[in-house]
Amino acid sequence: MSEELENETKTLGFSLSSRPDIGEALKNGVRVIPVEIEDQMKEAYLGYAMSVIVGRALPDVRDGLKPVHRRILHAMNERAWRSDRPYVKCAKIVGEVLGNYHPHGDSSVYDALVRMVQEFSLRVPLIDGQGNYGSIDGDNPAAYRYTEARLAKVAEELLRDIEKETVNFSPNFDDTKQQPDVLPANFPNLLVNGSSGIAVGMATNIPPHNLRETIEAVITVIKNPDISISEILKIMPGPDFPTGGTIIGGEGLLSAYHSGKGSIRIRSKVEIEENKKGREVIVVTEIPYQVNKKTLLERIGELVNEKQVEGISEILDLSDRKGIRVEIHIKKDANAQVILNQLLKLTQLQVSYGITMLAILDNKPKIFNIKEILVAYSIHRKEVIVRRTQFDLDKAEKRAHILEGLKIALENIEEVIKVIRASKNAAEAKEQLMARFVLSDVQADAILEMRLQRLTSLEVQKVIDELEEVRALIMDLKDILAKPERVSDIVCTELSEVSEKFGNKRKTDISLESVESSTFNAEDLIADEEVVLQITYDQFVKRLPLDTFKRQRRGGKGIQGLSQKREDVVKIMKTAMTHDNVMFFSNTGKVYMMKAYELPQASKEARGKSLKAIIGLGENETVSAIFTFKEEDKGKDLLLVTKNGFIKRVELSEFGNVKKSGIIAIGLRDGDQLIEVISVIKGDNVMIFSANGLALRIEMDTIRAQGRTAQGVTGMRLSSEDAIVGLSKVVEGDNLFVISENGYGKRLGFEEFGTKGRGGKGMTFLKTGEKNGAAVAVSSVGEEDEIILVTQQGMVIRTEANQISKMGRTAVGVRVVDIKDNDRVQDCTVIRESKEK
Repeated sequence: MSEELENETKTLGFSLSSRPDIGEALKNGVRVIPVEIEDQMKEAYLGYAMSVIVGRALPDVRDGLKPVHRRILHAMNERAWRSDRPYVKCAKIVGEVLGNYHPHGDSSVYDALVRMVQEFSLRVPLIDGQGNYGSIDGDNPAAYRYTEARLAKVAEELLRDIEKETVNFSPNFDDTKQQPDVLPANFPNLLVNGSSGIAVGMATNIPPHNLRETIEAVITVIKNPDISISEILKIMPGPDFPTGGTIIGGEGLLSAYHSGKGSIRIRSKVEIEENKKGREVIVVTEIPYQVNKKTLLERIGELVNEKQVEGISEILDLSDRKGIRVEIHIKKDANAQVILNQLLKLTQLQVSYGITMLAILDNKPKIFNIKEILVAYSIHRKEVIVRRTQFDLDKAEKRAHILEGLKIALENIEEVIKVIRASKNAAEAKEQLMARFVLSDVQADAILEMRLQRLTSLEVQKVIDELEEVRALIMDLKDILAKPERVSDIVCTELSEVSEKFGNKRKTDISLESVESSTFNAEDLIADEEVVLQITYDQFVKRLPLDTFKRQRRGGKGIQGLSQKREDVVKIMKTAMTHDNVMFFSNTGKVYMMKAYELPQASKEARGKSLKAIIGLGENETVSAIFTFKEEDKGKDLLLVTKNGFIKRVELSEFGNVKKSGIIAIGLRDGDQLIEVISVIKGDNVMIFSANGLALRIEMDTIRAQGRTAQGVTGMRLSSEDAIVGLSKVVEGDNLFVISENGYGKRLGFEEFGTKGRGGKGMTFLKTGEKNGAAVAVSSVGEEDEIILVTQQGMVIRTEANQISKMGRTAVGVRVVDIKDNDRVQDCTVIRESKEK
């Protein structure tokens, strides 16, 4: 025998001497079957996975509960710790659940119980708690020896009729008690309170919904089984979170409700108010679901300290029992909307919420769409009503059977008494009654147990009346079982009663804004404010706040801009809004484009950053003109003018896809370069200006649009020593402003210039000479506009346009800026109707 065993163990891969325990088992007739460890691991892990999926982590689609929650509610109901009874210690509840139904750690039970109490976790709390159950700030609940609880009234609707065999029961872990496999659930708890959980290889995240809307949807599905999901969404448009907020992402909702998976954004309820001091205050009254308010405020504080968000002076948490109120006070010159956009992007004031509607049906996990959940629940409720009706019918038939026996006895009471008195004992009396009156065993027992007071005429009538009532009840119950439509009506009626009793208004708003539009881009996080752009001859660029340059009276010396220690000087200056698109036109005819806010901000003394590093200018390529425009300007045309007098009209839409490496904007002739770019529309008049003081007014309709690579047409004929210095649109109500290199300027009316055909030599707009020098820049200006001038040595002056006199075409002008002998005016730009005035 030992030799046979040794041979058998060798086939299993080990020696009998090394495993005497197995040898002993083999002697006793136990057989060892070799298996592959991979197969054994797969089988064992699959068993574990299904145990977690079905028995722990995922809710049942019918009652929306995981096993631990169901066991807590059942244990409390079984011990009559209901809403009309005093509170009991949670330690008692935890012990009851652990000892009878849930053989796991006490924290698993208490944590689940606490969540069913929290109003910020469940849309309809299922347990009524007394004591500290934590807060939305993340505070921990008190230990279960301190807190007390009882069933909430609405939870009793989940347990309603459970004693009437409406659901199946299974043995508990030690076979000493029975526990329900599912609760009767007189409202769709899975959708009303939602559920989240991580199983093995899968997870669920079902958001809570409004009780009234969900019940109405169930009733509608029962009455109209062919209803579409789109029609269901008209009844229950989306989740309703206990913490309120606003849902953004109609597309994600549609995906979730049609396929069972989707994503939405939840945004805090925020208003921008004004305090008594006139300062703006961002007020938060609701925050997204499952967001910790304390953590949220700490994050805002970190952003302020790290200067990622600037402009916040104070953060106050004024929340109390009535609700949340967080005040974020904004500094005087800061933009509240921009700060709010930054906070929505960088904090949990707005969060993504992934929806996965995974639940258990027939002991299998399944992803449901919204209609499938409603249908599964309605089927469950119909089964509950049928089982309850059958239970009531069985009970009624038993009662009718007894009442029929009592009726027979009361109708023959004298003979019944005679039979009983003639019998030796109760058994003989029972036997004689059954034989004499054709009674059943149950009926005979009921007669023998009948009290003498039932013999009165009043009691006799009560038996007869009760029998009639029970018979009518039996007929009604049988009719219910025979007619499915009556079952459906009962389900709808009982749901309506729950809705009427426990329903309330929706807390969460739903925005049709798409998820993409709620994702903030850079523009949303940057204030759209006026700035000054400067480019130097060495191709350095910078952006400065407009208030860097303070107003001065005409004729002042200005303030130092670019540091005189540098040999570089300002070449081009232009005002823009930070959200504007900026087009950089180079001496090679190419154009580059970027947003104004993407340009480096620097002090007035600094040069800024090299354009070559920003837009990738080629070797020996320099920017000769810039143009700014807003998105709404894309339907307009551009008019380009070159140094040698050529003009070109091109549609702005041609530049809709400017690559980082740039694209061709104009074909330039040898020795020519681009001077100015403006936007125009049909019917406009424009004027071209030369350094020698000549101007030509042209109608735009005489210039047809060309492609990007075209060289343009002759705009103004120039003498060999003259060159174009500017281009301006004729604006009704505005004046023409001109500045010469020696700082003299004037305003004059556009009406002084008659319209000519292109190709002309123009007429005088400025008398140039030794005193004022050549014209360097021109622009149209309004009465309320301001002008900024910059000199070659970096001096900058900002003055009001109305301080500059209106003069005739041949006038030299007045001194606008007092410049040094070795300095010259380089460029000018106009501030349109300054908001700072």
